[in-house]
Amino acid sequence: MQDWIVHLFHEYPVLVYGVIIIISWIEGPILALFCGLLIKLNAAPLIPVYFALMVGDLCGDVFWYFIGYHFGHRFIKRFGHYFSITEESITVIKKIFNKYKGHILIISKITMGFGFALVTLITAGIIKIPFKQYFTLNFIGQFVWTATLLFIGYEFGNVYLSINGILGKMFVVALFVIAFAALLGYGKYIKNRVMKKSTSL
Repeated sequence: MQDWIVHLFHEYPVLVYGVIIIISWIEGPILALFCGLLIKLNAAPLIPVYFALMVGDLCGDVFWYFIGYHFGHRFIKRFGHYFSITEESITVIKKIFNKYKGHILIISKITMGFGFALVTLITAGIIKIPFKQYFTLNFIGQFVWTATLLFIGYEFGNVYLSINGILGKMFVVALFVIAFAALLGYGKYIKNRVMKKSTSL
């Protein structure tokens, strides 16, 4: 499989990087971790993959900003339940923006938003943060976040390659998946705590 992936990168670079951009738009963190593993296995080049991941994720950020900017509360009312976004969560993020200004965008990016990532991007559009400021802060956060995820995936590759036997490798993969799921669960826990605290005020 490794040789096949190398072949794809060499023979169909436009297609491969296009796919990376599209998938990273939808689910960037998981793809970045996987790409870090591919880089460790010498199946993918670092720099082009790094920037393709950034481009995809930033395209998503721009998309959600303009959704908030142009459609705002109408979008939340009609489609918010599909994305677990409510008017209450928008109100909470507005308060956070008032306190931390644009810096919350960087914090949200490098922490996967602690459950508020998407609503943070949409709220930035709703309150009409200047696009230049929005994009600059997201770019900085994305630069750090993508590098972090690639590094984690790369180090996971080190551990994976150091383990002998299929059962040992399966155990390492399972541990990695559990840790990632736990991080997502912690983000939802923080979100629920913030929402409860906000509604009680």
